[in-house]
Amino acid sequence: MIKRTVYQAEHEQFRDSVRRFLAAEVVPYHEQWESDGQVDRALWNKAGEQGLLCPTVPEEYGGVSADFRYNAIIDEEIATLQLSGLGWAVHSDIAVPYMLHYCSEELKQKFLPGCVTGEIVTAISMTEPGAGSDLQGITTTAVKDGDDYVINGSKTFVTNGQHADLVIVVAKTDPEAGAAGTSLVLVEADRPGFERGSNLKKIGMKAQDTSELFFNDLRVPRSNLMGNEGEGFVYLMQELPQERLSVAISGITTSEAVLGYTVDYVKERQVFGRPLAAFQNTQFKLAELDTEITSARVFVDRCLELHVDGQLDVPTAAKAKLLVSELQGRVVDECVQLHGGYGYMSEFPVARAYVDARIQRIFAGSSEVMKIIISRALMG
Repeated sequence: MIKRTVYQAEHEQFRDSVRRFLAAEVVPYHEQWESDGQVDRALWNKAGEQGLLCPTVPEEYGGVSADFRYNAIIDEEIATLQLSGLGWAVHSDIAVPYMLHYCSEELKQKFLPGCVTGEIVTAISMTEPGAGSDLQGITTTAVKDGDDYVINGSKTFVTNGQHADLVIVVAKTDPEAGAAGTSLVLVEADRPGFERGSNLKKIGMKAQDTSELFFNDLRVPRSNLMGNEGEGFVYLMQELPQERLSVAISGITTSEAVLGYTVDYVKERQVFGRPLAAFQNTQFKLAELDTEITSARVFVDRCLELHVDGQLDVPTAAKAKLLVSELQGRVVDECVQLHGGYGYMSEFPVARAYVDARIQRIFAGSSEVMKIIISRALMG
């Protein structure tokens, strides 16, 4: 195992506290939450009390002004324990940074402290039933009417959709202007016209609430606009590298964890009178996976260093997301195969890892979208 240099002693101390919290407050209940389709809402408040939400938020808004490595540690520990129901990454790594970067001072003062404590759960609603990864194809509108925006439309696949108190809505403020007519508007979930659909049933990540959201003549004050009108698409492009890095961090850590307990399994599993680990095919398969995982880990850690230094660009983040999500798919598939029939049983962690991993190649931009981004940068 290559020694990781991206973290220092204080980061590892924080990691220990995260690990203890997850072991006590999440691991014993996660299986039940998978049956329920969502985690206990009180968990958000407990996480906030322990400083596990939004570490990068400045002190003036109730945070601790940490760098993104603290978010990465939380993501890694969640992935190691396969606690896929926690929607903290969407809250801390994606939605709240949008608010921090683009909201007015008034909105920051109003909402960010609650995001840190867990009193406010956030979500970001980009995807629409007919648009998928094509963010330029959205049809939800936010039309000016006096001092308000009137929002109409629907979103789907919204992580934290059932628990969200505050939603960033990607909407067209000028439907005729294409991408240049896209804006981000902050919507409180208690406003008239806000409606949650049912909790969507997924093949994996079953404890993570995911919903459709509907906006029917929903009014918000024009002061809820994030940044400048018409610049929403630019903001999305600026923030997506962090989101894709977050996906890569979780994916590579999950791959390491799955490989680890597969190695343990093949040492114990007896086939034809000897351990499965004694067969050359098993050794070669694991050696190949270990080599690929180690290589990808080095790249992801380098991307994390670049991001902390403000130097992670869009194509590099896309490469990390593409590389790791595709690798994770191969890792979980090979490890299911090495488990044999037991790998298909949901009580085995490798089976849960298999179904949880499939979304990695789809959300935060599909693998095909990542290839488009990378190829455009390559061709100039």
